[in-house]
Amino acid sequence: MRSRMRHAAAATAAILVIGTTTAYAAVDPPTYSDALDPGASVTITKTVTTPEVLPQPDIVLLVDRTGSMGGAITNVKANMATIVSTVEAAQPDAQWAVASYCDVGEPDPFLLHSDLGADTTATVAAVNSIRLCGGGDEPEAQLNALWEIGDTGDAVAFRPDSSRIVVWFGDAPGHDPSLGHTEADATSSLVDAGATVLAVSVGADRLDATGQATRITDVTGGALYSGVDAGDLADTILAGITALPVEVGATTTCDPGLSATLDPATRTVTSGDAASFSETITVAADAEQGATLGCQVAFTLNGTPAGDGFVQTVSVDVNDVTPPVVACEQGPNPSGNYPRGGNADGFFMVTASDNVDGAVEVWVDDTGSDALFGAYADGTTFKITQAPGATPKATPFVGAVDWKLRLKGDALMTVTDAAGNTATALCEVPPKG
Repeated sequence: MRSRMRHAAAATAAILVIGTTTAYAAVDPPTYSDALDPGASVTITKTVTTPEVLPQPDIVLLVDRTGSMGGAITNVKANMATIVSTVEAAQPDAQWAVASYCDVGEPDPFLLHSDLGADTTATVAAVNSIRLCGGGDEPEAQLNALWEIGDTGDAVAFRPDSSRIVVWFGDAPGHDPSLGHTEADATSSLVDAGATVLAVSVGADRLDATGQATRITDVTGGALYSGVDAGDLADTILAGITALPVEVGATTTCDPGLSATLDPATRTVTSGDAASFSETITVAADAEQGATLGCQVAFTLNGTPAGDGFVQTVSVDVNDVTPPVVACEQGPNPSGNYPRGGNADGFFMVTASDNVDGAVEVWVDDTGSDALFGAYADGTTFKITQAPGATPKATPFVGAVDWKLRLKGDALMTVTDAAGNTATALCEVPPKG
């Protein structure tokens, strides 16, 4: 993604206000909770608002210091303190480095005036120390300078996980090769460093006369500003830093049995804008019922963790959809013996269990009336008689038999778990006179 401006319409650097990116939730919604069945999924809209200035920025100012750049450099010198303070208001951990280039065959074709640091005074002093060189005719030695800044040249000590931005401005194309380094070398060095290049062509569009600036900013995911007047350079630099393309993605970590996926997987927007995704949260068919599962979705900006405010948490209660188990089995008589040859005397034991709940209650419905008895625990033993002409009744019994039930019909054992799933078992009792 590349933006091109013939005449940069930036606000005055002294009054440009950048919204702070610290201590706010960039993810909407930052949390999501739900209850889902095993095998079910839900899709929600997830919006990530990117900061105007990328987090933990390591910004390298690369200056064409050839003779024709005097007015542009004077403009930056006059406004550098404002540029730094405005960026730091948005990202207090911003660091700056200052480098410059001249032409091949001259002393110091590449200079690192200051490595990355957070000292505004030192950064301003480094910019103020830049002195013009001759430069001669076009082209200049910027390809070597870009190679030096990148990973292969290793002239700049970038921090781990920093947002690496090279702000390059000049008014002439570059030698290819330059001090032995081709455009491909410079581009590869910058890509390997993870650097995004913001290029500003001062005056006529000579910086990009051969397409070098276009190609380099395209490959590094940066932007090119063309036809910028020397007096507008500082404003354009500040406006460009706050309007860089940023690729929003995410790294997702979920408990087993839960997943969260984004569609699309990444989205590229201008820094300060919002990126929207469809997020699908899925519970596996074999997920543990009754469990609470979670995901953490950590959003990235240009592949780098975005930090606090860019993390979403997902919590899903897996519904219990499995009915409990209940059975009516032959039980012991009061002496603890199990009669053989059938169950004519009506001794029963009820067993009940559930896949989630530790214990479930058993209720007894009289199929011959509206009588209901309970609740009873798993393993309760009964003496059940069927007396159609008598009043249903439940009384404690003796020995190994816990209860005696007198019913008009059979005993329908019913168990309902905490999730509302129900199971029944019928204890069929021969009627007695």
